[in-house]
Amino acid sequence: MKILVVNCGSSSIKYRLFDMPDKSVLATGMVERIGEQEAALIQESGGKETRTVQPVPDHEEGMQLILQALTQGPGAVIESLDEVGAVGHRVVHGGEAFSESVILDDQVIASIESVADLAPLHNPPNLIGIRAAQHALPTPPHVAVFDTAFHATIPPVAYTYALPHELYEKYGVRRYGFHGTSHFYVARRAAELLGREDIHCITIHLGNGCSMAAVRDGKCIDTSMGLTPLEGLVMGTRTGDFDPAILFYLAEHGYDLAALNKLCNKQSGLLGISGESNDMRTLTQLAGQGDARAQLAIDIFCYRIKKYLGAYTAALGSLDAVIFTGGIGENAPSIRAGCCGNLQQLGIALDAEANRTTIGQEGAIQSADSRVQTWVIPTDEEGVIAGDTFTLTKDLA
Repeated sequence: MKILVVNCGSSSIKYRLFDMPDKSVLATGMVERIGEQEAALIQESGGKETRTVQPVPDHEEGMQLILQALTQGPGAVIESLDEVGAVGHRVVHGGEAFSESVILDDQVIASIESVADLAPLHNPPNLIGIRAAQHALPTPPHVAVFDTAFHATIPPVAYTYALPHELYEKYGVRRYGFHGTSHFYVARRAAELLGREDIHCITIHLGNGCSMAAVRDGKCIDTSMGLTPLEGLVMGTRTGDFDPAILFYLAEHGYDLAALNKLCNKQSGLLGISGESNDMRTLTQLAGQGDARAQLAIDIFCYRIKKYLGAYTAALGSLDAVIFTGGIGENAPSIRAGCCGNLQQLGIALDAEANRTTIGQEGAIQSADSRVQTWVIPTDEEGVIAGDTFTLTKDLA
């Protein structure tokens, strides 16, 4: 059974075609710069890359371009769209309505729309992608897989904010958490590697967006992102945790809501501290050349993670494993070292050589005398989406 996984952004569509149930990847690609004259489709299949540059006015045209690339030309991997048995969609926010993946219908789509104001940068593009894919592929079932679903097990003590309770009852103001498919995958893989299901672990997803989760016996009990993906760790351009009274102060100095939103989501984080870049690779290079603000951005980034490691160890009561994943987590040994330095009191100690050489691949990086195992585990969010989609639709084929 072939399953197409779609992850739709405001100006892009990422996709991957799987052959299930063995999860072999037939093709992976992306349409970028949708709405521009020089939009591009880039697809890898059969060890070759194909590229198409042409105007793509909207996501409907983007989906048609994807389906054409999968069935025609040098990158074709299927003969007919009839071979696509189901389509899985990444949806960022499911609110409290969804604690697991579901087959899409009108009621589910309406529920996703109803919480769009909780993820205004993500849910609307996700819905655009769903509708475009349904129009292009009306026959196979479509499945929604939610970033928030893995965090549905967080207890009220962890998801409730110290605000008037009617804000939760009326508007759903609470912690939801994100990157759920990534945290779920690496926590499950860590349990496999440790050979038991009852592990207490902390999963650390580090990319342009960053989050952590405390996982007990396979279930999330706390996570760093909140009502939106803004809360928690320092990120590429997002603030993470900060005093909310800063917003009132800036409002008194002329900042309106739009400016504050842009400040917190687009101009802060690593970019804001360094004044140079939101890319950790660039900052690491600049810091090596003596750039003090780049070094400060890196130090704050690691310090915040270290604080959460201590807090989540306390919340779990004991700790078996720490897992790094995401673009930074998988590929930046110096950042991992900065996050885990001087944490022997928590039982966390890295092997310098194992950490240095484990880049972009799965591997244990703890020292021989470390009580806590520390792993690098490349995430596979698309594989999780494909797996859930297959489970829900295999008997419908």
